[in-house]
Amino acid sequence: MSKREYFAPGQVYHVYNRGVDKRKIFLNEEDHLRFIHNLFEFNDQTPAFNMGYSFRAVQNKNTPPVKRKTEPRKLLVDILAFCLMPNHFHLLLRPRVEGGVTLFMHKLGAGYANYFNLKYERSGALFQGRYKSVLVNQEPHFIYLPFYIHLNPLDLVTPEWRNKELKDYKKATKFLESYRWSSYLDYIGKPNFPSVTQRDFLLKFFEGPQNYKSQMDWWLKELSLETISDITLE
Repeated sequence: MSKREYFAPGQVYHVYNRGVDKRKIFLNEEDHLRFIHNLFEFNDQTPAFNMGYSFRAVQNKNTPPVKRKTEPRKLLVDILAFCLMPNHFHLLLRPRVEGGVTLFMHKLGAGYANYFNLKYERSGALFQGRYKSVLVNQEPHFIYLPFYIHLNPLDLVTPEWRNKELKDYKKATKFLESYRWSSYLDYIGKPNFPSVTQRDFLLKFFEGPQNYKSQMDWWLKELSLETISDITLE
């Protein structure tokens, strides 16, 4: 992606990256939680070193975010959806301000790489170059991309889904509903990391959590991937 690429506020972008040499970037639960914490923490126009929001805000709790400052957050982007896989991640972002995606991704990438390198006593690049992005400006992509992002975890248990072959529909459904490292559970009405994503926009379009789940069930049965094959990471 060119450094001069312009991210227009209000537009939707599929943003993704993987580990350098396809290495794993999430090795355990703590790593996943740290990245999800960063999704929440760095989504603010306030410089990261001044931010004082508690990680309690992104956990599954029926309490508002605990803050150590009085100013409300000023979001850089709407995080519409996300999914973390062992060696890559997917984000669906809608910038709120000029330069929102660029600043958010800089804070997110640098913050997590610093954490990872310090924890595992390594140095050098963690990610495979600069993140990639695709403007979602066609209706089929807009409709199908959230489902594609949320289907990614099936690679871990039923990788044949990418060839439109799903041997056990119930197993796939059960796995997706047990996979914590995506926004899928929040989209079907099962609070997981509810403070991380801004879901009203997509849930209004898909007519609520129950209908979103019904459409995901349809995707699992149909597995029609041709419409988004040109905007996937793989």
